[in-house]
Amino acid sequence: MANNGAKTLEDVLGSVTDLVDHFYNDTLAPHVKAKSGLTPVPLEQSTWVEEQRAWRNTAVLFDQSHHMPELFVRGRDAIKLLSHLGVNSFANFKPGIAKQYICCNPEGKVIGETLMYCHSDSDFELVSGMPLINWVEYNAQLGNYDVTLERDNNTARNPKGKRLKFRFGMDGPHAARIFEEAIEGPMPEIRFFGTATVRIAGCEVMALRHGMAGHMGVELSGDYDDGETVRNHILSIGQRHGIKAGGTLAYFSAVTEGGWMASPFPAIFTSPALAQYRKWLPATTWEAGAQLGGSYVARNIEDYYVTPWDLGVDARIKFDHDFVGRQALEREATSPTRCRRTLVWNKDDVARIFSSILEPGLACKMLRLPYASYAYQMYDAVRTADGSLAGLSTFVGYSANEAQVVSLAMMDREHAEIGTELVLTWGEPDGGSRKPHVERHRQTDVRVTVAPAPYASAVHKLKHGVVG
Repeated sequence: MANNGAKTLEDVLGSVTDLVDHFYNDTLAPHVKAKSGLTPVPLEQSTWVEEQRAWRNTAVLFDQSHHMPELFVRGRDAIKLLSHLGVNSFANFKPGIAKQYICCNPEGKVIGETLMYCHSDSDFELVSGMPLINWVEYNAQLGNYDVTLERDNNTARNPKGKRLKFRFGMDGPHAARIFEEAIEGPMPEIRFFGTATVRIAGCEVMALRHGMAGHMGVELSGDYDDGETVRNHILSIGQRHGIKAGGTLAYFSAVTEGGWMASPFPAIFTSPALAQYRKWLPATTWEAGAQLGGSYVARNIEDYYVTPWDLGVDARIKFDHDFVGRQALEREATSPTRCRRTLVWNKDDVARIFSSILEPGLACKMLRLPYASYAYQMYDAVRTADGSLAGLSTFVGYSANEAQVVSLAMMDREHAEIGTELVLTWGEPDGGSRKPHVERHRQTDVRVTVAPAPYASAVHKLKHGVVG
């Protein structure tokens, strides 16, 4: 992205007359989802179909070591800093627990979210979510906090040449058995989003009970140099249980079943209170590459900002402490406008999109599998029969386990009842944007049915304490 000599993000924004047009047409998304060459993990280890089926039927092991940045926050004021910025409560946060950590701007719009480990009351590890990590680092540097920071960027932006830690995710109905056989000593009892230190092939490993497929999945991390040893041992143990190594195609498609609305558009570009922050961020920052796409084209960039209710993470908000955005979120809590849902695409309409490539003239926007989102932040308009906007569809992809094309959506509550039939517009107006990877195409309407999020029944069982 050309920045015309700009030194800061604020410089970039000041040179743009229309922020929506800029982020819709002229930015290049910085994430590996948009460019596979940014990570050494292959697109497929076998085939993405079998890798998807593995998390439902046997087990899958994903290598997450390269695409997520990390920030380590240590010191006497670590909790003070993180509590001031985050909507989460720290009242019962202690070693052995992790949580989804969320930060908002002063207007109550989400800046970002991340996974956060508590190693001690003065030692925290934040995994993923570059906009949130940048926000925490800025406040730590400019605020009066007794903390030290250690940054470990994703592989594509890492000047060290290698990561500090490996990170693997294992899920599926056989994941617990493989984990038990792979570790040395007895199986620890780990509650959901709890952690335990174990040894695998002689290496110390942190195990987080976590997963998006509805089973007792684990996220494993440890010294980066031990990664190959640990991975090979798990795959060897898991071979007799049908484990599959997963590639990036299957990995990034998992949210269709799990319902995680990752990487929201960061709400930092217009708030007057964040002007100094935008001057602190360099012109080459991750946020400068934020990229919009889809059939919904708003008048104002603020229309792409989201609340925790939109993302389905409002349960993380606890008004037991003062934090940035609290007053705005307290007002929103009285009557939130949107909620998270899954939209199930009509199969005849999906077939029509595919068949359009065999017809003369412009075809419909290509529906790539297993994930069809073609912008880092997707927004497709979802409307009622009379054309009224009912919500916004975000990530869209295919689940081989459900044999469905589904998308995650932020729905107006009056149109969010399960079973409601609506119409989604697929493809961009006027033949497509200027994004170089978006082919010329025509828009089309797709009938969709509102369904729960998460969509997969196995994930619902996990959230209600019934684990496979």
